[in-house]
Amino acid sequence: MYMPTAFQETDLTTLHRFIEQHSFALLCSAVEDGTPFASHLPLLLDRQAAPLGVLVGHMARANPQWRHADGKPVLAVFSGPHAYVSPAWYGTEQVVPTWNYVVVHATGVLRPIHDRDALLAIVRQTVSVYEGARSRPWQLGEPDDFLERMLRAIVGFRIEIAGIEGKWKLSQNHSRSRREGVMRGLREEGGDDAAIIAGLMEQTGD
Repeated sequence: MYMPTAFQETDLTTLHRFIEQHSFALLCSAVEDGTPFASHLPLLLDRQAAPLGVLVGHMARANPQWRHADGKPVLAVFSGPHAYVSPAWYGTEQVVPTWNYVVVHATGVLRPIHDRDALLAIVRQTVSVYEGARSRPWQLGEPDDFLERMLRAIVGFRIEIAGIEGKWKLSQNHSRSRREGVMRGLREEGGDDAAIIAGLMEQTGD
């Protein structure tokens, strides 16, 4: 992605933490004729499985993406909070509207997983991650006819991360006084994303 130096985040621990916190990804690939294709999927991160980590997930077997992306490069986009920035908040002339946001891109080659036990392990791990923090977590239970049918209806996959980049676009290219004006404006505007972006801007101060 377009990456001005001021917005670049390179710390791997920070990027991994972001992926885990914003794990519902946009998985992008291209079909044989070059047509873009995308699926919206939760992806789990194994930090230790490779130098940059490994993404693991599953999709419906009826989804054609796993077929055309088998052994091909893919892009996983992890989107975080974002907020509109009004020029009025800068307190100066000759400024324009913009958008502040945080995002991580991870690239690698998709490798499908068909093995039944490996698929079950992926499903169990997914349930554990997303149910674990709930006060009354739902449990997958032992395999039965229903679960076996469900396993036959999905395909697992892994993506060893070959490249990872983070963009923290938080008005770093503006003066401290302008950024303070944006932070005030975001907090007055209200909303969860605006408050989070304002907090992130404060953390990236001088």
